[in-house]
Parts: sequence; C-alpha cells; structure tokens
Amino acid sequence: MQLADHELHDLNELTLSCVNSITNMGMFLNHAQDPELKAMISRHYPFHVRDYNKKVEYLQQTQGSQAPFPVPELNSNLANTTTAPTPPAPAITPRTNAQTLNDREIAAAYLLNLKRAGREYAWASMEMANPELRSFLEDAFRMSSRHAYDCWQYMARKGWYPIQPAPQAAIQTMAGMYNLVPEQTSPNMVM
Repeated sequence: MQLADHELHDLNELTLSCVNSITNMGMFLNHAQDPELKAMISRHYPFHVRDYNKKVEYLQQTQGSQAPFPVPELNSNLANTTTAPTPPAPAITPRTNAQTLNDREIAAAYLLNLKRAGREYAWASMEMANPELRSFLEDAFRMSSRHAYDCWQYMARKGWYPIQPAPQAAIQTMAGMYNLVPEQTSPNMVM
C-alpha cells in the first residue's frame, strides 16, 4: 500500500524518535545502579526495538509486517494510586555539568520520553489513512502508555513522583457540574 506524503513524514519523525529512545535506553542500561530500574528498562527494551523495526519495514516496503505488534500488559503494582508509599525524596536541582546520570535522572528522562512518544503516536495515528499503519501506531501508543505507567509507579515508590488524593471539596464541586445521560444500547455498540 502506498503511503501518503504526510504519512511518510510522520513515520520518519516517529522512526527518528525511536532511534533516540533506543539509544537513550542503551545508555540508561549502562548507567542505572538500581537493579529494579535496570530490569524494567531491560524488559521494555525489546518492545521498542520491535517498534523501531516495524517502522523501518513500513518505510522500506510501504507496509509493515503482518505480525501483530505486541502490546504489553498493564501492570499495576501500587497498593494505592492516590497515596505515596514513601515520603517525597529531597528536592532536586538540574546539574549543569553532569557527566553521567543518577537513577532518579534516568527514570525521569525515561518517563518523559515515553510520555512524549505516546502523545506523538496518538497524534500521528489520528492522521493516518493507511488502516494498518493507523492500527500499529495505536498499539505503539498503548505500549508507550503502559511502559510510562511502569516507570511512574517505580518513581512513585521511590518518592520521586508526587502522589496525593484530590481534595474532597474539589471532587464534589466538579462532580456536581454534570448529570448522567440515559444510555440506549445499539446493536452496533459492543460493550
């Protein structure tokens, strides 16, 4: 299937982003000290390589492999997502002369990279006319989202990402602004 011009340009940007992600992940694996952080990045790494290779296949063949893209499971391992399991870590300051990264900097860089990639996948998938490419980018978004969730949970357990419940007064105010709409079941709507 022929790619449209905008699809080609989006795919090029997403592929270059993968080069950045995989290169950074390799560096993170070489510098991470915490075995849990290293194991998480190692577990995610093959998904990102497969993601990159599939994009290269689309660029070289104008259609990706017919094999489905493996979307990882959503793993929830925090007992409570509104209460921090540990107290907040000490404040940080950007290091302007850093020669290497510590685990907190690695985790933050990785999380921010995953979030950015996820936004780019979501945006690009909305613009794809090629249904196979669109579906692949939707799966790549879910991969980034699930890997970002793993990384966020890791950072929350370390006290590196703030977690606190929303104020009850704000919840009540916002919830009171909306009413439910009665739903009708449609034969085309799968529940």
